[in-house]
Amino acid sequence: MSTVHTLVLRAPGANCDQEAAFAFELAGARVQRLHINQVKANPRVLEQFQIMVIPGGFTYGDDIAAGKILAVQLRSYLNESLQRFRDDGKLILGICNGFQALLKAGILIPPGPHGVPATLTDNDPPGFVDRWINMKVTPGKCVFLSGYETLEAPIAHGEGRFVSRDPSLVEQLGQRGQIVLRYADASGEPGPYPANPNGSAANIAGLSDESGRVLGLMPHPERNILPTHHPQWTRRGLATEGAGMQLFRNAVQYFQRW
Repeated sequence: MSTVHTLVLRAPGANCDQEAAFAFELAGARVQRLHINQVKANPRVLEQFQIMVIPGGFTYGDDIAAGKILAVQLRSYLNESLQRFRDDGKLILGICNGFQALLKAGILIPPGPHGVPATLTDNDPPGFVDRWINMKVTPGKCVFLSGYETLEAPIAHGEGRFVSRDPSLVEQLGQRGQIVLRYADASGEPGPYPANPNGSAANIAGLSDESGRVLGLMPHPERNILPTHHPQWTRRGLATEGAGMQLFRNAVQYFQRW
């Protein structure tokens, strides 16, 4: 099978880049971690990769707002390169802080006359939340989520609440098949807090773009790839692998099938 090359985009304050790299390596990809300054200096380096992931963390200390400074850099310096990357049939994944950056850069939802029409902001109830959650999956065209119906993964964020300027935007996202992950209870059905840990509109935990090749999600699938990652593995029995592993394998196999 052909080698699939994955770029893990680092930035000051990112702290999940090694975990994301490990997940893609376990899925069979060849992974390189590059600092955003290296990519800004030579955007053509993106041509060497089929997958790009923006990992979790607290880039630039989450000054102004979570992921905002990184989003400005993406839009100001790499917007055309990232658009070309996607239009060439390649994949982009943003996890937690990466989701915040992708959304605020206008990569998941195109900007309108007044800028990007939605954001991820302070949790409701307020405060940092760090626990395992369930999600209902509606994959649609999303490459990363093929074969999923539900997904369990940990969250760790203080600004994960999806809000939009126009309430009708959520309905439009649903009609376009972009709401691919929703916070859910143990039975797999979306519901209010505590199933929805941050007050996100429509229980949104993750969005894809219209092509299905870009995915942003607040939970951390890279923290549920090994059988012993789940805190209840001794009660449930040792699985073959963690539930998040298929997400990374889907991305790698997408190119190996070509």
